[in-house]
Amino acid sequence: MAELELHDAPLETDEPIPTTRRRWRIDRLALYVVAMFVLGIIVLPISFSVLGGFRSNKQLVESPVGLPDPWVFENYTSILSSWSFWRQVWNSTFIALLAAFVVLPAASMAAFVISRYSFRGRELVYGLFTLGLLFPAAVAILPLFITLRQAGLLSNPLGVALPQAAFGLPIAIVIMRPFFRAIPQEIQDAAAIDGCGPMRFYWSIMLPLSRPVLSTIAVITIVGSWNSFLLPLLVLIDPNEHTVPIGVNNISSQYSTDFARVLAYTTLSMVPALIFYAIAERQIIGGLTAGAVRE
Repeated sequence: MAELELHDAPLETDEPIPTTRRRWRIDRLALYVVAMFVLGIIVLPISFSVLGGFRSNKQLVESPVGLPDPWVFENYTSILSSWSFWRQVWNSTFIALLAAFVVLPAASMAAFVISRYSFRGRELVYGLFTLGLLFPAAVAILPLFITLRQAGLLSNPLGVALPQAAFGLPIAIVIMRPFFRAIPQEIQDAAAIDGCGPMRFYWSIMLPLSRPVLSTIAVITIVGSWNSFLLPLLVLIDPNEHTVPIGVNNISSQYSTDFARVLAYTTLSMVPALIFYAIAERQIIGGLTAGAVRE
C-alpha cells in the first residue's frame, strides 16, 4: 500500500495546470501583438500611398495623414490613360515572364540531377549554387554591364531577363533540391523497370509532382523581376523599354512637387505584384512547406 501511495502521489516538479495555461495565453498574446505590429508596418505606408493618390497637393500639405476631402480621381485616371504607363507595365511583365521561363527549366533540371544522382563533386556543385545567395547583383553590375554591351544586349529585354534568371537560380535550386529528394526512390526504381529513362522520368513524373514548388519559384522570380530597378536602369537605355520601377523614379523626378501624382503612380505600380502574390499565396506556402523536409 505504501508503494502504491508513493506512485499515486503527484510529483513535486509537476507544473500546475493553471500556470501552464496562463503562460500559453501570455505567449499567444505576445504573438498577436508582434503580428499586429508587423501588419501595421506593412499596411500603414500602403494605405498612406493609396489614399494620398486620391488627394490634392494642398490636402497633403495641410493634413498629411488625413482622409481625402474631397476625393480627387484625376491623379489615377490621368495615369491609367497614359500610354507610357501601360508600355512600362508590358515591359515589366514581359521581362518577368521571360526570366521565369529561363529559371524554371534550368533550376529544375539542375536540382533533379543534384538530388537524385550521386556523382563525384555533387556537394561541391551544390555548395557553389548556395554561395550564389551571398552574391548580390549590385556587386557585379559593372562587369555585367560591360559583358552585356559586348554581347549587344543593351536596350534588349534579354539583357535584363538573363541576368535576373542567373541570380535567381541559387534560391530556386536550394528550394527545389529538398523537394526532389523527398520523392521516394521506389517511384524511380519502378519507372526504370518499366523502361523509363532519366529524361522521361524527369518530364513525366518529377515535374507533375513538383507543381507546388515550381509555382513557388515562378512567383518568387516574377515578383523579384517586377521590383528590380538597378539592372533595368542600366541596360534599358531607350525610354520606350523602361519598366515600372524606372517609371516611378522618372515621375518622382519629373513631378517632384506633385506629391499626389507620385503617390498615385507608386500605388498603381504595386497593384500587379500584390494581385499576383495574393492569387499565388497558397502555392508559395505549399511549395515552401513541401520542400521543408529532412534530408
